[in-house]
Amino acid sequence: MQFGFSTNAFREYQLEDAIEELAAAGYDGVEILLDEPHLYPPNATEDEIARVRTVLDDNDIAISNANAFMLTAIEDFHHPSFIEPDEDYRRERIDYTLAALDTAADLGAPHISIEPGGPIPEEKSREWAMDTFVDGLREVADRAEAVGVDVMVEPEPDLLIETSDEFFDLVARIDSERVRCNFDAGHLYCVGEDPVALVADLDEFTTHYHLEDIPADRRHEHTQLGEGSMDIDGFLGELDDRGYDGFVTIELYPYEETPVETAREAMAYLEERGWA
Repeated sequence: MQFGFSTNAFREYQLEDAIEELAAAGYDGVEILLDEPHLYPPNATEDEIARVRTVLDDNDIAISNANAFMLTAIEDFHHPSFIEPDEDYRRERIDYTLAALDTAADLGAPHISIEPGGPIPEEKSREWAMDTFVDGLREVADRAEAVGVDVMVEPEPDLLIETSDEFFDLVARIDSERVRCNFDAGHLYCVGEDPVALVADLDEFTTHYHLEDIPADRRHEHTQLGEGSMDIDGFLGELDDRGYDGFVTIELYPYEETPVETAREAMAYLEERGWA
């Protein structure tokens, strides 16, 4: 397997500088944040995209994923979501995601990861939220098919799609092979599931993984590898046993004050354990 690191920990850095740091740290790939201050699709120019591609080539590092989940350019990570009660506000998330697919295609990225619906509005039912997300996701899937980029729904605690069962319920309603799962091991661990066992269950839909450690109380707090309670060796061992040769991206966005050191320490952990 190959390892990437997400630039969402490098918000204090220019994207090109973050890419160079991650290549120097020994990563095979980089997850590019499709948001300010890195590469925001609604405003991304051809020159900006060309510069990113040049830096990737110069540093011999691939794109592990394009992150279209975390969106702060409009409001915050989760808003606007795919299930905002206000149709115009909801439209902003859909339009951003369509633009993200176009940018990913221009970059040569194989897929984007997206928010799993969003927080369910207090005044709306879960049924309404699912119907609304499905409507938006079908439009996104059409664009994904047109540009040849997968759109990966990423289950997350406290959002519409939290668990593997909820993900299966969602994809059963979407007639598109471009809709996939961004398997975030820590997120699934937080909601009481076993990421090791789920590798086989979700294999049909998974082409990319996120990895971080999680504290023993399973609160949603992305923690440096080896400093939480997850069975990281068991998880990576399961991927290895299944012959997975794609990317596992380390996602440690809370470490914005020390991104370079954090990325290097995560790589050192993987090397010490014999994974990288």
